[in-house]
Amino acid sequence: MKRILLFVLTNVMVVVVLGVVASLLGVNRYLTANGLNLGALLGYALVMGFGGAFISLLISKPLAKWSSGVRVIEQPQNADEAWIVDTVRKFADKAQIGMPEVGIFEGDANAFATGAFKNSALVAVSTGLLQGMTRDEVEAVIGHEVAHIANGDMVTMTLIQGVMNTFVVFLSRVIGYAVDSFLRKGDDRDSGPGMGYYITTIVLDIVLGFAAAMVVAWFSRHREFRADAGAAELMGRTQPMVNALARLGGMHTGELPKSVAAFGIAGGIGQLFSTHPPIEERIAALQAR
Repeated sequence: MKRILLFVLTNVMVVVVLGVVASLLGVNRYLTANGLNLGALLGYALVMGFGGAFISLLISKPLAKWSSGVRVIEQPQNADEAWIVDTVRKFADKAQIGMPEVGIFEGDANAFATGAFKNSALVAVSTGLLQGMTRDEVEAVIGHEVAHIANGDMVTMTLIQGVMNTFVVFLSRVIGYAVDSFLRKGDDRDSGPGMGYYITTIVLDIVLGFAAAMVVAWFSRHREFRADAGAAELMGRTQPMVNALARLGGMHTGELPKSVAAFGIAGGIGQLFSTHPPIEERIAALQAR
């Protein structure tokens, strides 16, 4: 709950800071004089940036279950399922979080954690992961996912995404309005923004959106190192996590739905937009601890 409050407060403060900066630079006077209501724009940026990210966070667990085909283990049907549930419970107790739901989904090697709250999250592992790794390695992967929950990564990632969205929405529209005003000097603007505004806003939404995605991906990569280290701490030894990562590097990993891709054990494409660092860097960071 503290992180949810932090999420709300941070997004509100971002909007306040944007308003203060616009006031100090005189941007608000220019925009208001030319027909743009800065207060309404700030409110719109807050709702679009914060609202969408917050809703995504709240529906993350049911959406992940549906999109990945997760079967929640209500009652273990065999020894393997009982072991998975016991392992999650052991790590959850050690990390001092509520017992997450535990699930299995069909597919190539991968696993993920999701959920809006630390004490009501979900940990899911794939059949490919269970079949392709030793128990020590699977245990390390489960520890990695529990570490994500204990670190509050789901909320933190949503917070970063919300802040980025707010900046994108605000800046693209302010710049779009400025460009439109320049192009329509002397024209009657009572009819509202012209094509310059709409074209500039659309282009900047795309360009700034890519820039924001790079920032979010960079933070996600940094967070993976923490989850790897967290798994080693939960297990009391580093080697199983090293072995799990090495094994993962030689396996075909399953693609996760976009809503949970950042919280899988592996994923992402391209260096700038990848949500996970290269396996070699993760192993090196663990061995350097």
